[in-house]
Amino acid sequence: MRAETPAASDRTSGTATRPIRLGRIGYLNVLPLHYPLEQGILTGDFELVAGPPAELNILMDQGRLDLSGCSCIEYARHSEKYCIVPDLAIGSRGPVQSVLLLCRNRPEDLDGKTILVSAQTHTSAALVDLLLKRHIGVNPRYETGDATALLARGERPEAILCIGDEALNLRRHPEYPQRMDLGEAWRQWTGQPFIFGLWIASREAVRQRRAEVVAGARLLIAAKRWGQANLDRISAVAARGSILTEAEMRSYFAGLVYDLEETELAGLRLFYQRLAEAGVIPAPPELCFLSLE
Repeated sequence: MRAETPAASDRTSGTATRPIRLGRIGYLNVLPLHYPLEQGILTGDFELVAGPPAELNILMDQGRLDLSGCSCIEYARHSEKYCIVPDLAIGSRGPVQSVLLLCRNRPEDLDGKTILVSAQTHTSAALVDLLLKRHIGVNPRYETGDATALLARGERPEAILCIGDEALNLRRHPEYPQRMDLGEAWRQWTGQPFIFGLWIASREAVRQRRAEVVAGARLLIAAKRWGQANLDRISAVAARGSILTEAEMRSYFAGLVYDLEETELAGLRLFYQRLAEAGVIPAPPELCFLSLE
């Protein structure tokens, strides 16, 4: 296993000999999947390229990664370029804890107000807009920015959409007493789980190096299963240096969904349908899966 930055991996040449370029979402929520790969518990010939979902979306779109975790909206926008790795996702069947709308007042009072949105998210930005406009019935404005930096400077936006580790760190901010967990809000609205991220393979990479891509996908699925079976160990590792205790970290991981079975697929298809109805995408994409045979 090689861990490289995007710039370093771009210098790799020779499609017949180079390792698979594997995008690694740079958040704690995927630690159960990537821990066994990063620690050498499971091995394979790959380079890890870490980054937030929005950055990995771009790298996949540009053909600079072969396999990656990505925002589910990236698949919807460019489904002709990708195959979905089966039975592998990141989502929730209720509270997700790390995708939060933090408000100084109630979400119902956000009509015409400005929400600060992290530049690192695409799916969550689309989801919060659906929830606020179609579920709650308010029409806010949005601007992109760094919430942690703004708060450190003493600024206090009316509301903040934050994801990943930033959401875990800010979720108990005393000046934002109203918190809408987007995973739970979606479940209350639709009764369905929400899938924030998928793992996808580049169709071009599959055409050129099918055996290696399939081996990489199988390795990811094996890593997921190892992580699910060892959440106590992973929670202890994740709690080091975090504001969350080991018990809180265990609860966080236990509330996440890493599978992509029929229940999760129903929630994903419904999200794509709602996006199409809102005009965010032209139509719900066909779900094309990578065959592991």
